[in-house]
Amino acid sequence: MKRSFVSLAIAGVLTVALAGCVSSGRSDQSSGTGAKADCPVAVDDTFTGAVRIGYQDIPNGDLIVKDAGLLETCLPKAQITWSKFASGATVVQAFGAKSLDLGLLGSAAVAQAVSPPLSLPVQAVWIHDVIGPAESLVAKDASITSVAALKGKRIGVPFASTSHYSLLAALNAAGIENDVTLVNLQPDALLAAWKSGGIDAAFVWDPTLAELQKTGHVVTTAADTAKGGKPTYDLEGARTEFVAANPKFLAVWTAAQNWAVHQLAADPQGAATHISAQLGVPVDEVRTQLAGYTYLDAATQAGAAYLGKQLGSDLQSTAQFLLSQGQIQGVASPDKYAGAVYADAATTVSAK
Repeated sequence: MKRSFVSLAIAGVLTVALAGCVSSGRSDQSSGTGAKADCPVAVDDTFTGAVRIGYQDIPNGDLIVKDAGLLETCLPKAQITWSKFASGATVVQAFGAKSLDLGLLGSAAVAQAVSPPLSLPVQAVWIHDVIGPAESLVAKDASITSVAALKGKRIGVPFASTSHYSLLAALNAAGIENDVTLVNLQPDALLAAWKSGGIDAAFVWDPTLAELQKTGHVVTTAADTAKGGKPTYDLEGARTEFVAANPKFLAVWTAAQNWAVHQLAADPQGAATHISAQLGVPVDEVRTQLAGYTYLDAATQAGAAYLGKQLGSDLQSTAQFLLSQGQIQGVASPDKYAGAVYADAATTVSAK
């Protein structure tokens, strides 16, 4: 990997975050299915606060909640604003600028946000999904059948994302981390670079991944790097100040997300229809994408294997690896990463 390029790109991300200049989010403009759902818990009409939520085009329960208007139904007097973000790096910027209350970002981005030099007061409050083959490394050249064969190539990836973390792990395992050029590209720009010949390979998620596979092939996946001890997740992060001030809101928000996870299991066609409306892709394609992730309900998440204990350790391990790759400037103390996980809402919801 060309260290100078990577360092400058990451420094740019950190500078924007610290300066509080955010141009990453935009208000929601999706049409949706129009099919609303009943609130899975008692409607709370006492909450009148304003909540700014960041989402991404990733096929999971968050898009179901959004499309079904569940938060608006459960909290009819709340002022809820949904804003779309391109990747976890831009969500981190928004947290640094305090322009976002909750937002979807990957575990690598959370680890980066909590670690020096940012050291942001952010907590993971929910696991949207455990990432599997839905994030993959795709190459154009049919002769490239292993990660090692990418030596000397240009690889596109959104920096500070779970795909970036998985790519670094794969390159490290193949012993070629110093022999490739990484290009920092958001998903839309990545697809354009792929079509123009600006990159030879890319590590990214759906729906961009599905587009790349039309003219390329998968070399390795996030499921493979997870087997090597580098698991990744899509998480909901929240500013610690917001979490402390709004436990009742988070309990309702978590109940809505838990409902969506159960919809994915009990009514996959209906769940895919909601997601399809948000992504603008066919339902059958969404069904295929959903197979690349594992979705966990609140009872499972509240246990020691996830929010209850293990996620904090996974965030610390992620930070240690990012430090070894020159992606952050230091690793915080273990209690910092343990404290960056908030399990109370999942525990409350699972007990009902």
